[in-house]
Amino acid sequence: MTLRHVTTAGQLSRRTLLRGLGAMVSLPLLDAMMPSIAQAARLTGSTAVSPEGVARRMAFFFVPNGVNLAHWTPQQEGYGYDLPSILTPLKSLRDDVSVITGLTHDKGRANGDGAGDHARSASVFLTGAQPRKTAAGNIRSGVSVDQVAARHLGARTRFPSIELGCDQTRDSGNCDSGYSCAYSHNIAWSSSSTPVAKEIDPRLVFERLFGDGSSGKQTEAGLERMARRKSVLDYVLADANRLQNSVGSNDRRKLAEYLDAVRQIERRVEMHDAEAGRGPLAGVRPPEGIPREYVKHVRLMLDMIVLAFQTDQTRIATCMFASAGSNRSYGDIGVRDGHHDLSHHGGDAEKLDKIRRINTHHVEQFAYFLERLKAIPEGDGTLLDQCMIVYGSGISDGNRHNNENLPVLLAGKGGGTLDSGRHIRYAEETPMCNLFLSMLERMDVSVPWIGDSTGLLPSLS
Repeated sequence: MTLRHVTTAGQLSRRTLLRGLGAMVSLPLLDAMMPSIAQAARLTGSTAVSPEGVARRMAFFFVPNGVNLAHWTPQQEGYGYDLPSILTPLKSLRDDVSVITGLTHDKGRANGDGAGDHARSASVFLTGAQPRKTAAGNIRSGVSVDQVAARHLGARTRFPSIELGCDQTRDSGNCDSGYSCAYSHNIAWSSSSTPVAKEIDPRLVFERLFGDGSSGKQTEAGLERMARRKSVLDYVLADANRLQNSVGSNDRRKLAEYLDAVRQIERRVEMHDAEAGRGPLAGVRPPEGIPREYVKHVRLMLDMIVLAFQTDQTRIATCMFASAGSNRSYGDIGVRDGHHDLSHHGGDAEKLDKIRRINTHHVEQFAYFLERLKAIPEGDGTLLDQCMIVYGSGISDGNRHNNENLPVLLAGKGGGTLDSGRHIRYAEETPMCNLFLSMLERMDVSVPWIGDSTGLLPSLS
């Protein structure tokens, strides 16, 4: 779909694309698109799209090994809650983020299966299903909430969902006390036996979002651009110029800011390519690699999700900041011990402080993502206002390996369906899946249950 989707009334289809040889650039929501989108929403009767035609989005972020709960949990409930040290990066976002305590993933517990809490914590995180304890090929978990939504909504966007991460993926072998690595390295499951592999390479994610055609053609086009030292925007310049001439001044400003953001991300991907030793060898797939610095890597992936949401290429995303049981060290913040090793703190004050610093570091990256969404106007608010974003872990305390009172953040206003900016405390043993069921309802996805849900979660609106 290209600029031929400009109507005689000067309206643009939400599906309008800028095209060029080997490149395809989706557009942000422009004023010229609003009437046609609103009309489509009225015709379909969708409650997950506002009267102005703004769609809701969902994203889920997983962090491993639990948190230092003493420095995570606010003392005050309701509005104006206090910010413990781990949550201080959210200071400017407090009105956009709710802290939820009391939620539980019972199926992350052993329930007779013995050791393997880390593997279970990832596999249960979005499924609420007890994983079969096996290191062989007969894995079994459940369908994750993101994939339930993707089944119902995926046909409305270019990609039903995107799955990203920052650790290498392993889908076979024994990673945790007899549990397959597939459990530890994935949070998205399209069926009870099929995890959806996450992408960790920023170049491949960029080519997926802005390449044209099959994955093979995208790779070939990316290599050609690298060889010619061309930007993806160079290939769609003619379409971009035509569009600039057909829309109003406000849309021209939005378009210029968006294309500049795309180019800035592309430059960062190119820097990553240089670090990874990629060269412009035509016909040769670039070697897989990730930026050496964790922050550079995770923020590139977060910016990809922002672009995908901004351009409505998908409305559903997942991201693993690290795989379950990760023993990554964080030398850039002065923590050279492995994260998993530290999580077995045994009450040691020095180890607990290092865990607190790692937890804060992760929340800083999450805050960066939320700030990026909040800076993008959409409809009568911001892109963040249209989102429902869950951040958390499948384990509460890494030393106890417990699955009750999970650390959970819920960001965004869900298109006006969430009353954000509160600390909400639920009764002990409230299923985490009740939150997922409530989110699906707000996405206009009606299912009787997910995982071990027992009903909708009250007090979110």
